Amino acid sequence: MNPATVIGLVIALASCLGSVIVEGGHLSALVNLPAAMVVFGGTFGAAMISTRMDAVTRLPVVLRIAFASKAPEPQAVCKEMIAMAQVARRDGFLGLEQEIPRLADANRFMGRALQMVADGTSPETVEEVLYTELQQLSARHGKGASLLEQMGGLAPTLGVTGTVMGLVHMMSKLDDPSTMGPAIAGAFLATLYGVASANLIFLPLAGKLKTLSKIEQAACEIVIEGTRAIQRGDNPILVAELLTSFLPPSERATIEGAGGSGGGDVEQAQAA
Repeated sequence: MNPATVIGLVIALASCLGSVIVEGGHLSALVNLPAAMVVFGGTFGAAMISTRMDAVTRLPVVLRIAFASKAPEPQAVCKEMIAMAQVARRDGFLGLEQEIPRLADANRFMGRALQMVADGTSPETVEEVLYTELQQLSARHGKGASLLEQMGGLAPTLGVTGTVMGLVHMMSKLDDPSTMGPAIAGAFLATLYGVASANLIFLPLAGKLKTLSKIEQAACEIVIEGTRAIQRGDNPILVAELLTSFLPPSERATIEGAGGSGGGDVEQAQAA
């Protein structure tokens, strides 16, 4: 579960709805089924027109990622790649074979990279395969965020459309002035639904998906650089120095020196 998404959504909705209660209003006044049909049904239908069906069917998966993401943290990936550099330094590439099943369960990208290393694949081929997969990963993530962005752009416009439709309906009943107030309030609820859903739900979720995608891409780049270093046979200490450059300074303290234990064992073994 990603607490920031849920907490932020709760705070945003609670603040908006709470303001109505503080002013002495009733939440039931914000309920209007025709306006909701125009805004949410119209937004979803218009978004379907602008994209492929496979992107629409993946929308539940995309939303699940936004609320319950399991994107690998770059710091944890650094530690794991340094540990794998120690294994490769101590036992050779074949020593990675025993670690691959565990890695593949936690990080499929890392497991695939080290499997190719253990299989003796050339560095050029490994790099090409990994960068291709990284590009495809970025494209898949971009589709999900793009659909939500489109919905965020369409919702306010559909809200205005619903308001105009409501006002047209109200104008047809001018012979009964007592109905004008509720009719006008109901018409403007469509605009409220459109603007609120775009700025509280659709666009923030699209932004969260982009953020998660950047984090995962950064983790994949760490794996690629670590794989290069392992194939070159770099000392784990050097691997640690290389990979920590991907992290912000505040996160490097827990990584610095992590490659030293494996490297020292290897040097003592070679001296013996």
